This record gives sequence, structure tokens and C-alpha cells, in this order.
Amino acid sequence: MRPSQILKKLLLDPNTLVVPDAFDGLSARIIQESGFQAVQCSGHSIARSIGLPNERNLSLNSNLAATHEIVQAVTLPVMADGEDGYGDDSTFEETLERFHEIGVAGINIEDQNLRHRESKESIIPESVAVSKIGRAVTQKARMEDPDWIINARTDALRSHPDRTIALSIAINRANRFLEAGADLVFVAYVATLEELRTLAREIPGPLSIAAGLSYNSHLFSVQDCIDLGIARVSLPTLLFDATQSAMQRALTSIPRS
Repeated sequence: MRPSQILKKLLLDPNTLVVPDAFDGLSARIIQESGFQAVQCSGHSIARSIGLPNERNLSLNSNLAATHEIVQAVTLPVMADGEDGYGDDSTFEETLERFHEIGVAGINIEDQNLRHRESKESIIPESVAVSKIGRAVTQKARMEDPDWIINARTDALRSHPDRTIALSIAINRANRFLEAGADLVFVAYVATLEELRTLAREIPGPLSIAAGLSYNSHLFSVQDCIDLGIARVSLPTLLFDATQSAMQRALTSIPRS
């Protein structure tokens, strides 16, 4: 089976797919050896692992190189973090093709204004975001890999100071992305169990949630996501943060003189 077929089967399974995020070959191998069924790449953790402040500074080529290393390190299906697609023009399709060529089973595409610091809006217009997902679906057909997973991410929960309004925007966008052909929708920055319950109720399709983060780890758990039937739970910073903490502890224990 193709990696995309395996990943699609896992996502359609009634059991929640829990995927820690890898940032290099070693972290991916540890995920596999620990018994998990798939790997999610984290652009943020990849950026930090090569000395960059965050994913805004991560180039497409650096992302591809790290993702390829991860794919080569494991036999599990790997989903790439395609960020915002690295462009809105004709390069968007080329970006998808390049990720597909290195063997990933699917890709995250987000609607945040990642590379437009001059913009006052944290997310791109809804029509542009929906069009981008539609273009990704069309490109998937060209690549003749019908099971390749398009995970449409919305950062709408950070788009409005009123959390209730932001949640409504996120739900609307997630449903529009599913209508456009996304296989999975990822609502980023979910902070409370009540928000999680609302999303599970209002989005009639496969939903992905990030857990174990500083702003939500004490408010809902991976088990809560499993109990609510969330299709996929990612752990975006778990391994990088654990690695960084372990290195810091090791170094502080060594005498300097």
C-alpha cells in the first residue's frame, strides 16, 4: 500500500489517530519505535532545530530537506507541514508536487498570513483560503494519488479578540474547506474542553486538534480528544521541547571550570 493509503485508512478508522510531531530523522525513528502509527512534521520544531526563531524563517528547501530525512528514517506514513504553501501563485502547485515527490502521505496547508508581516490580518481572506484548498485537490488529481491527504488548517481562533466570534469563523472555514475537498481539517489554537466539544459537534467531518501545548495541556487531554471521537490529535512541540530540556539539564550539570 502507498503511504497515503495507509494514512487515509488510519484517519477513517473510528479510533483516534495520535501523532507526535517529528523534527528530524532521529525523532521520527523514536516515534516509530514507540509504537505510534504515523508521523506529523512540525515546521515550527524543524525551524527551531536548525537554529531559526520560528517557522516564518523556514525556507521551502530547508523544510523539504528535513521532511525528506524524516520520510527516509521510518516506514510509517509521514504528513508534511506545508505551512502556507510557500506562495499563492503558480508556485503553490509546484510546492505540493515537490513534497509529494519526497514520499509524504499528505500535507498541511494553512490559512494564516505566515509570510506577510505587513498585513494587519492574521489569516488570509476566506475566499482565497478555500480556493487554495480547491487548487490542492486539483493538484492531487494531477499527481494521480487519490488518497494523498490534504489537511486544511485554519488559524481563525487567533483572528478576532472575541473568542466566540473567532470560534464561529473557525467552524465556518473548516466546513468550507471540507466542502472544497479537504480530507481533514485542523483547527489550530484550541484552548479549552468546551471549544473542543463545540468543534466536534459543529464540524461534520474528520477533525484534527493539537494537544499538549502550554495553553491547553491543563484544560483538556489527549484522552478527552479520544472520548470525543476526534479523528487526529497531533503533539506539535512534545519531542522538541523534551529534547531541548534534556540538553539544557545535561549541560547545566557539567562544571565550567
